[in-house]
Amino acid sequence: MSARQWSRDLGLGFRFAFAGGREGWTRTLLTAVGVGLGVALLLLTTAIPNALAVRHDRESARSDLMFNQTEPQKGDDTLLVANAGTTFREQDVRGRVLEPEGPHAPVPPGVDELPGVDEMVVSPALKRLLESDEGKLLRDRLPQRIVGTIGESGLVGSQELAFYRGGEGLAARLDDGVSRLERFGDPLPSTERMDPVLLLLVLVVFVVLLMPVGVFVATAVRFGGERRDRRLAALRLVGSDSRMTRRVAAGEAMAGALLGLVFGTGFFLVGRQWAGSVEVFGFSAFPSYLNPSPLLALLVAVAVPVAAVLVTQFALRGVVIEPLGVVRTARPARRRLWWRLLLPFAGLAMLYPMVGNGRDEGEFNQYLVTGGVLLLLVGVTALLPWIVEAVVARLGAGAVSWQLAVRRLQLSSGTAARMVNGIAVAVAGAIALQMLFAGVDEDYTQSTGQDLTRAQMQVGVPAGLSLDAARARLEATEGVRQVYGFSEGMLDNRPEDPDRFTQVAVGDCGSLRELAALPSCRDGDVFVLEGAEYDTEGPALARPGGTLYFDASPGGDESKPVAWTVPEDVKRARSVTDPTGTRRGGVLLTPSALPRAAATAVPGQLYLRLDESVPDAREHVRNTAADIDPFVEPMTWVSSKQSGRFTAVRTGLFVGATCVLLLIGASLLVSQLEQLRERRKLLSSLIAFGTRRRTLSLSVLWQTAVPVALGLALACAVGLTLGTVLLKMTDTAVRVDWASVLTMTGMGAAVVLAVTLLSLPPLLRLMRPDGLRTE
Repeated sequence: MSARQWSRDLGLGFRFAFAGGREGWTRTLLTAVGVGLGVALLLLTTAIPNALAVRHDRESARSDLMFNQTEPQKGDDTLLVANAGTTFREQDVRGRVLEPEGPHAPVPPGVDELPGVDEMVVSPALKRLLESDEGKLLRDRLPQRIVGTIGESGLVGSQELAFYRGGEGLAARLDDGVSRLERFGDPLPSTERMDPVLLLLVLVVFVVLLMPVGVFVATAVRFGGERRDRRLAALRLVGSDSRMTRRVAAGEAMAGALLGLVFGTGFFLVGRQWAGSVEVFGFSAFPSYLNPSPLLALLVAVAVPVAAVLVTQFALRGVVIEPLGVVRTARPARRRLWWRLLLPFAGLAMLYPMVGNGRDEGEFNQYLVTGGVLLLLVGVTALLPWIVEAVVARLGAGAVSWQLAVRRLQLSSGTAARMVNGIAVAVAGAIALQMLFAGVDEDYTQSTGQDLTRAQMQVGVPAGLSLDAARARLEATEGVRQVYGFSEGMLDNRPEDPDRFTQVAVGDCGSLRELAALPSCRDGDVFVLEGAEYDTEGPALARPGGTLYFDASPGGDESKPVAWTVPEDVKRARSVTDPTGTRRGGVLLTPSALPRAAATAVPGQLYLRLDESVPDAREHVRNTAADIDPFVEPMTWVSSKQSGRFTAVRTGLFVGATCVLLLIGASLLVSQLEQLRERRKLLSSLIAFGTRRRTLSLSVLWQTAVPVALGLALACAVGLTLGTVLLKMTDTAVRVDWASVLTMTGMGAAVVLAVTLLSLPPLLRLMRPDGLRTE
């Protein structure tokens, strides 16, 4: 076959697509929209690695941490930096206080000029928040005058809340959270090896999110297949052979796919711009971050038209196009099951060698993981048409709407299955991922031990500030029910080079009773704790009449430790579980027992019980704490903490799943509209013969509901199987969170229901007798 004949036949297919009148244009447009939605998501996926890399580079470029670095000497090119970050309604606000020590002090990325005292530069998102009514409480905490905004190069996301403000007197706190810099940036980038289980999660997430996209692209290029085949029959009538008609069909599919690439690029550019104004699960990005990798973008541009041609040729394998019509209305041969089962079994075979690896047996083979998960999910698309055909063949008597729906499904079960394939694949992958995340969650989550019934927030009081004064101000804060606290430090056995030490806590009797069961208590008492989980040196060191030494704190005179003599009437007390969940040891002092000179050696901690019925109680506490000391950031207590990387992977899954769900909904809607368009004359005929609109509407609903129910049942089976295998691979006990399984299934059903409801208005418009009119 000559290349000239191929090009001529493909060109004829292009002409059918673009010059075939309204019918051809409509089909091509629907195909292009469906393919374009998939291409847009594929381009977004290819842009994610670049977005993550840019975020990491921006974060490293503005780093002001001094870990494992020698602090420079003061000079005209140094800058003092203090952390002044805060939280506002569960949103992190990155903040720094800057004080230049000379005219050549470094400037952070994105900032043109260092702000002066009582001035600050803020991110655009923070500026909008501070200027809104919603940000009133935050304005009270950040009253400095805004003199500029932070540029894109100094932010990791378009919706990030961040500020730099000018300060003074930071040199006095150099040993207490203030750093001296010669430049911004992280000279020691992290090279930490990624946990194998997290790497497995990332691989599975990418496969699960991209597989439905491929299914939808394959479905979109088959839009209008029945009408296309009738046009090809007309070609046979004028003399073309079967091979030529297939090449013409390939050209028509390629035309729709190429136009879909154009649409997809447009959708991506619009979505890229829109992405700069939204935040999803705490993640945001500037449009410039979302630049697809040229190589991956080229791969998408080549793969989509090729896939369109292959899918079209595959779809025509069982269709005989003759000059007098298309032999497809006869009863088709029953689908074979054996080869459809090979796909999931082959996937399981690829995953089986890695069962039991866990995180201690080396890396998971990335190719086997990707291939195995891919084959299992492809197995869903192969099995679903067989299941739909087998089930609907046995359905029969019922209401008129039910019989109409069943008969339509029996005639075109493949079309119905194709519409549901994407949903089934997405739900199966989501169930497997949910099982995997739930199974390994405990490995990346640890309990804090904090007792939320005794306190909900904790506020640190720096050494040298009055604990009682800070406590009184917090007690007067709106939303605070109770405040108790104590100062903490260390006692050494020698003034220099101590080799034994124990903890000391100072507070009033009410506060100390949160730490120990006191026999009796009045101001001036001293107690030694017994029964501690750690720090058991207290009873041995704090002997009556002995001398111990307070550790000098930042701001104190380190050359002169404060000596303290243990009183003869020291009492013993039994340690109890404190608010942080531990039984501490050491020594307890009431306020008058603390030497005045040791006040700077014992910074304070206050524990707050809140009135949760008061709106923004935590924000009121943070405002009061900022008034007490601008560098104090209250800690909100939580029952557990999770690994940052694990949380990042889970967030990425949520962001991706949101995009895929939007694609599923949009693609299903386009597919549903295309199906209704093809049945326009049939619907008009039924209306002309007196069929009620309600009956036809219910029949369309049944036509969607039956394949969806079967697809979701298959998705549950495959998802549970894949989830079990993945848990076995990570050497984790298998357990099924049925609530999550039902949630994932319900979300899939909800998307289909929403699409069905949105398609009702065009359905009602099509149900008119004048739809029988033809030209």
